[in-house]
Amino acid sequence: QVQLVESGGGLVQAGDSLRLSCTASEGTFSRYIIGWFRQAPGKERDLVAAAPWTGSRYYADSVKGRFLITRDNTKNTVYLQMNSLKPEDTAVYSCAAYFPGRTITTISEIGGWGQGTQVTVSS
Repeated sequence: QVQLVESGGGLVQAGDSLRLSCTASEGTFSRYIIGWFRQAPGKERDLVAAAPWTGSRYYADSVKGRFLITRDNTKNTVYLQMNSLKPEDTAVYSCAAYFPGRTITTISEIGGWGQGTQVTVSS
């Protein structure tokens, strides 16, 4: 298990940027893929971006070219840089540590979830 703490959400206008942070306070951070998920009201939770210890990152089509996920393994922290934000990006964003299934977008085991942080983009 790993304990995750998020920060960086807030209220911004369309076109603005935000950076979210996800820091592991306990547990073996390096074992897991760290993913950023988001859930808008009335919708399912979706994987937005994911970063393994090393290797290719994953991005959902809706955020490609706008969001960047980076991982600082020396600080046990994963960042989600969100640029050119749109009102449809409004959601609660949560990070999770997980072991993947057949692909990076499937989860075979969850190591821990963060508490979630609200991102609101006004038009």
